[in-house]
Amino acid sequence: MRIKTTLTMLTLALAGTFTTVAANAETHEQTDSEKPIALVIHGGAGTITRANLSEEQEATYHAKLEEALQAGYAVLEQGGSSTDAVIHAIQVMEDSPLFNAGKGAVYTWDGEHELDASIMNGATGNAGAVAGVKTVKSPIELARTIMDKSVHVMLSGDGAAQFAQQQGLAQVDNSYFDTEHRYQQLIKAKQTIRKSEQPEQQAWRYLDLDYKYGTVGAVALDKSGTLSAGTSTGGMTAKRYGRIGDSPIIGAGTWADNSSCGVSATGHGEYFIRYHVAADICSRVKYQNQTVQEAGDAVIHGVLEQAGGTGGVIIMDAQGHIATPFNTEGMYRGYIRNGKVHTAIYKDED
Repeated sequence: MRIKTTLTMLTLALAGTFTTVAANAETHEQTDSEKPIALVIHGGAGTITRANLSEEQEATYHAKLEEALQAGYAVLEQGGSSTDAVIHAIQVMEDSPLFNAGKGAVYTWDGEHELDASIMNGATGNAGAVAGVKTVKSPIELARTIMDKSVHVMLSGDGAAQFAQQQGLAQVDNSYFDTEHRYQQLIKAKQTIRKSEQPEQQAWRYLDLDYKYGTVGAVALDKSGTLSAGTSTGGMTAKRYGRIGDSPIIGAGTWADNSSCGVSATGHGEYFIRYHVAADICSRVKYQNQTVQEAGDAVIHGVLEQAGGTGGVIIMDAQGHIATPFNTEGMYRGYIRNGKVHTAIYKDED
């Protein structure tokens, strides 16, 4: 009788153990399937006020930001990589005349368009960048191709265009990037610059913020927990001498590291280069245990602002926490997380 009772108790105990293991396995599967995916984007910062934009214009920007978010998030939902999501989101904005990237790029002093872009993978530290290209339809795609298929990190000018042709990337005439409102900006900028004391070297001192910069960017987190960040721009209105800003510079305009965060920047590039803005933010997250909001505020409203620099950043960490600090009047931005979309333009919309 004792033997039978003992066997019964042992059977029940083992059954309980298997039930517990099965329950734990089920819980673990649920946790894996619920890993966060998220995407945050920006379309540039500057003197963006309600007085400058009509309700119709606002609606147009919100719609295009949402389109970019949905394009990138669809990749993440299907289990795609954060790098692919960044590319898809940025290409929507590159193809829109609303933003200073791709089709809406500003003009150089000579009446052309010179485009820059960069991308970085937070799992591998791999990065690609391109500067001063004139005939590549999608600079962010070229940056990604450099990252994946070149032994180099950054290519520029004619050499970058040659590499793009060899890789079969879409080519266009430089006039493809023409838009009337950007051309009018160039005319006004030249008029202002010619009145300045040093028209050749100090043009940026005499132009309003909206002439100085405009950029698009994205940071994505995929189901594998990998962060990727990318940035694309047409640069500064009326720029000369092959000027390059922060957008194609890894650590200044773009940075991604799974152990800290991903960042894409928009602003007065010379300051973002000098103060290594994107990487500095992630270093504060990594080494000082700051949140993305704390780190972003410390750099944008502290270091950058004190130096006289203006602009903003989008930031996301490996848990999907997002921050979008900027010290200008507005910044086109948006994010999608858990399927919920939020887009914003002004300071009071977060």
